[in-house]
Amino acid sequence: MNLLLFGPPGVGKGTQGQRLARELGVAHLAMGDLLREAVRQGTEAGKKAKAYMEAGELVPDELVVRMIEDKIRNVSGFLLDGFPRNVPQAEALDAMLDRLGLRLDAIIFMDASEETLLQRLSGRLICRACGFGFHRHYSPPKISGVCDHCGGELYQREDDREEVIAGRLRVYREQTTPLLSYYSKRPVFGKVDANGAPDEVYEKLLEVVKQADG
Repeated sequence: MNLLLFGPPGVGKGTQGQRLARELGVAHLAMGDLLREAVRQGTEAGKKAKAYMEAGELVPDELVVRMIEDKIRNVSGFLLDGFPRNVPQAEALDAMLDRLGLRLDAIIFMDASEETLLQRLSGRLICRACGFGFHRHYSPPKISGVCDHCGGELYQREDDREEVIAGRLRVYREQTTPLLSYYSKRPVFGKVDANGAPDEVYEKLLEVVKQADG
């Protein structure tokens, strides 16, 4: 199956996307991970992306689409996470899938209340050494400020502070409204309430996928 998972920051796309991709036996293609991997490997696309990222600019849509296409060409089934973010990217994705003779089997929008998103994002902690993620409320480390896996220092990303999060969510809502309109009329579109516990949300996602596959 080929799936697209989208929703606001903090809604659980990464966690649920990884779990769902494992269950379905498809590749989990998270845009942020793909960018970091390309930069780390020093690929041609990665070098170009790094220049934009270091300048604090958005990576151009055509470069992002090219990176996605390189991955899609080499996998059998995928779950897109964090892409597309706007209508031009969605149009470019459609054109690319047409070119490859592929289609999306399910398009799932995950949503949650502003209060839930703020709590999830503002509680996130990341290990400086290995990058493993924790949460102050849902999955705290055994020792405060210390990674359970490698003993590295845990920190909060600047863009996970409450005042920054509010701005991120506002921008996201503005960008997503037209994207929702773009996808919501398609028969493979589904919406999931992601306010609940992770297992509860996962069951809802599975139900939407089963309906799409059936």
